[in-house]
Amino acid sequence: MESIWYETGALPEHDRLNQDLKTEVAVIGGGMAGVLTAYFLKKGGAKVVLLEGARIGCGATGKTTAKMTAQHGLTYAELIRKLGEPAAQEYASAMAGAVAAYWSVAKAEEIACDLQKAPAFLYARRTAAPLEEEAHAAALCGISAKLTDRTELPFAVKGALCFPESAVLHPLKFLGGLAKELHLYEHTRAMDVRDHAVITDHGVVEAEKIVIATHFPFLNRPGYYFMRMHQERSYVLALRGAPKLLGTYYGIEEDGYSFRSAGETLLLGGGGHRTGETHGGKYDDLRAVAKTLFPESREVAAWSAQDCATLDGLPYVGRYSASTPDLYVAAGFRKWGMTGSMAAAQSLSEEILHGKARYPLFSPQRFHFSASAKALMDESLQSVKGLTAEWFTLPAEAAEAVPRGQGQLVEFRGQKIGVYKDETGTVHVVPTRCAHLGCQLEWNPDEHSWDCPCHGSRFDIDGRLLDGPALHHLA
Repeated sequence: MESIWYETGALPEHDRLNQDLKTEVAVIGGGMAGVLTAYFLKKGGAKVVLLEGARIGCGATGKTTAKMTAQHGLTYAELIRKLGEPAAQEYASAMAGAVAAYWSVAKAEEIACDLQKAPAFLYARRTAAPLEEEAHAAALCGISAKLTDRTELPFAVKGALCFPESAVLHPLKFLGGLAKELHLYEHTRAMDVRDHAVITDHGVVEAEKIVIATHFPFLNRPGYYFMRMHQERSYVLALRGAPKLLGTYYGIEEDGYSFRSAGETLLLGGGGHRTGETHGGKYDDLRAVAKTLFPESREVAAWSAQDCATLDGLPYVGRYSASTPDLYVAAGFRKWGMTGSMAAAQSLSEEILHGKARYPLFSPQRFHFSASAKALMDESLQSVKGLTAEWFTLPAEAAEAVPRGQGQLVEFRGQKIGVYKDETGTVHVVPTRCAHLGCQLEWNPDEHSWDCPCHGSRFDIDGRLLDGPALHHLA
């Protein structure tokens, strides 16, 4: 399902690569992180080529709710507990600086992208205690955040924490404005990186430096990012006829929702889960909430997004590994890809151009044991579970018994297969093993896709690749 951004900010197509090239820097990935990195590198005097496997902005950037804020959930109290005040302060400085940078870039490039101030609120309906702790932590990090119990929301709250220096924009209009300045190729998928060469499906790009900004890093070794990250999905409804909100809102409780106005449209978000772990009904849940809170509204769009989470909650920005000094990465922004992408691009461009990262806190070579040990164990167990799931799954009913409009894992001639039966009765069959590292796929009834619970790759009903880190369709 397409987001509203595609309807109001369609981008012109760019050519695919049709020859081998040489350049100073090759940036792989045409989302916000990749485009911003290429932009800052070019402004710094570097010769840059940007490569995108499909269309720029077609991934997480085109499905974001596009909130620019240093308010990233209950972040600062947790960072102080696990990493200490200096680390939390560096994170706060990076994200506050990212918000300011959007204004500077939009002004400098004269980009009309609906950029406007919008205070960001965390809210709680049961207890304000976590918000009070977060307000204290934010103050220690130099962020002005104010507690209140008054909001624009159509229900009472126990408390809300306002970050006034926040903003919203139209992500594809902003991306399109930057892309005009870049040497980029679309429909050019990077398949491998060997030394200083990017091997694509349409040619080879040799570069002195290479940046991988593909949402989830597609090179398994070195770096082993598949052991240090997982992916999560969340869902959005676009509503017309709902009240317009001046601020953005994010519920801190497990059953909380997010709200943001975009022109005359209200974006209602929620239903998050680890990719590959859902029984469906996420859109139906949001529709029920919309009917209760905004009974006069009507749905005009619905879509889902995918976000990467790291072991310690900090993004990975910097050298891909200790053994690859000219290969870099930007990934793991959780649900805060707008500010995360900007901070990553600022830090990476300075590291490549001048040899020193602006935000060393985000170095991929870090390992904060207290913040990461439990998450690393969880990731390892999840991968083992996915790789061995076939042996613990009872045989399903035969393919002919699969109801129309549903997908199931079934046993056929001694093997597990994925079966989806469409509304006409046509059966679509796929292997059950992910093309990335072989974990067993699970059916997502909301998106009609086969999703990997280990590392988040996704495939459509015929096995075509939707999301990485897998590089190939299902056989």
